[in-house]
Amino acid sequence: QVKLVESGGGTVQSGGSLRLSCVASTGLVAPYSIYYMGWARQAPGKEREGVALIAGDGTTEYRDAVQGRFTIPRDDSKNTIYLQMDSLRPDDTAMYYCAAGLQWGNYPADYGFRLAPGPEAYNMDSWGNGTLVTISS
Repeated sequence: QVKLVESGGGTVQSGGSLRLSCVASTGLVAPYSIYYMGWARQAPGKEREGVALIAGDGTTEYRDAVQGRFTIPRDDSKNTIYLQMDSLRPDDTAMYYCAAGLQWGNYPADYGFRLAPGPEAYNMDSWGNGTLVTISS
């Protein structure tokens, strides 16, 4: 598994911005540039949900709830992805996790990294320990 370390979490007021970072270090079995890299979040009492993903070719996907407010750039020279979060809302409060994987396909509903309902998902087999984001109203 790839070692992923997140940073950048904190507390900001509603309407503010934060930028999270995730650095991949050991455990890479392929060039970092071909990994699917993503961000997921888990709010208290809720299931973890995919937020954003970037493929090796730069293609991005976002959960509807963050579309237009979050972006997920990557810097392959630094083995790093970011999550730029703008116009933050109290319901964005959650632990944010970085994830990495190499496979995409059809998986059962209770398996895989998804940004929307459906059979297609990413098999993210490496996860970081998370960074906490708190949005105050």
